[in-house]
Amino acid sequence: MNIIMKIVYKSILVIVLNFCMLFVISCGSKTTNEPAEETMAEVNSTTVELTAPQYAAAGIELGKTEEKQISGTIRASGLLDVPPQQLVTISVPLGGTLKSTELLQGVHVKKGQVIATIENIDFVQMQQDYLEAKNQFEFAKADYERQQELNKENVNAQKTLQQSKSNYASWQAKTNGLRTKLKMLNIDMKALDEGTIINVVNVYSPIDGYVTEVYVNIGKYVNPSDMLFELVNTEHLHAELIVFEKDIPKIKIGQKVRFTLANETKERLSTVYLIGRKISVERTIRVHCHLEDTDTQLLPGMYLKALIETGGVSVTALPDEAIMDYQGKKYIFIADGKGKDQVYEFTLVEIKTGNSELGYTEINWPENFNGDDKEVVIKGAYSLLSKMKNAEEE
Repeated sequence: MNIIMKIVYKSILVIVLNFCMLFVISCGSKTTNEPAEETMAEVNSTTVELTAPQYAAAGIELGKTEEKQISGTIRASGLLDVPPQQLVTISVPLGGTLKSTELLQGVHVKKGQVIATIENIDFVQMQQDYLEAKNQFEFAKADYERQQELNKENVNAQKTLQQSKSNYASWQAKTNGLRTKLKMLNIDMKALDEGTIINVVNVYSPIDGYVTEVYVNIGKYVNPSDMLFELVNTEHLHAELIVFEKDIPKIKIGQKVRFTLANETKERLSTVYLIGRKISVERTIRVHCHLEDTDTQLLPGMYLKALIETGGVSVTALPDEAIMDYQGKKYIFIADGKGKDQVYEFTLVEIKTGNSELGYTEINWPENFNGDDKEVVIKGAYSLLSKMKNAEEE
């Protein structure tokens, strides 16, 4: 029994000694791999710490926000458009068959140019009615003048004079009415008064411009309510901007507007001319701007992006060098002072930026945060950002 106990005791002693040796080896290995105390301290996702040597090497310079006068701009989008008087839809006052036209989309026309002809047998009847009414009017006029002379000599009765006057006035009204209708049909009244009757009338262009739409074809019967053509004068294009409701108080008539068209880098100029007085369901307002330079190559409906210059305003700003683009957002570093062991501490803060001018950019602090009294890294910010990213990767 004593022999068995001695064997068990020796076995336990061997196990304990082996365990102690492994512990000592493990501790020795851990001590060898520990990093030096000079390296950068631990970093989380929004803070970074630098030792004094690292701070000096990074070229860090601190400063505070400043009040700067920065010219404000408002971003807007919109379309090129034309005023109603420069966009014309052509129709005819009386129906008829389209006898001829040479118009196609994109064709340039001049004011007064014949753009189509309309044929209708009713035109003939209207001209006949006019000539008959004209003859009756001339007869009634002569009779009325004769009755007036007779009445002065008390030869005829007063009733006869009144009837003659009524007949004269009636034919005068009918003649003038038919003449007005025929003028609307562009019928040559001088030729008609000489007895020339036609069954085809001309349609003339009321403006200089380009054909944008052709709605008819030769041989088609058109009613007075039908549209034949659409013409536009591109010399009077304007920019129609869509501006959000919150920006309207900053916009004044006469302000300059810089805009570019889609797929263009050329910047064009215009001036605010009218400000709408109705808010749409999207909470936007239309702003009408006159172009400074005429370009006949521009077309109504072209999409544009614009910057409305609203003038200088006093804003909270930082040097451009203090602001970093990181993961699609704008950031700055706030100096938190020195921590333990003389380590410099900095915190990454997301901000919103506004307009920029002369090396300074307007900034807006996050909600419930005001950093106007804090020191900001105005030089060496990207060095800090690089340190922070490297620490995260480690």
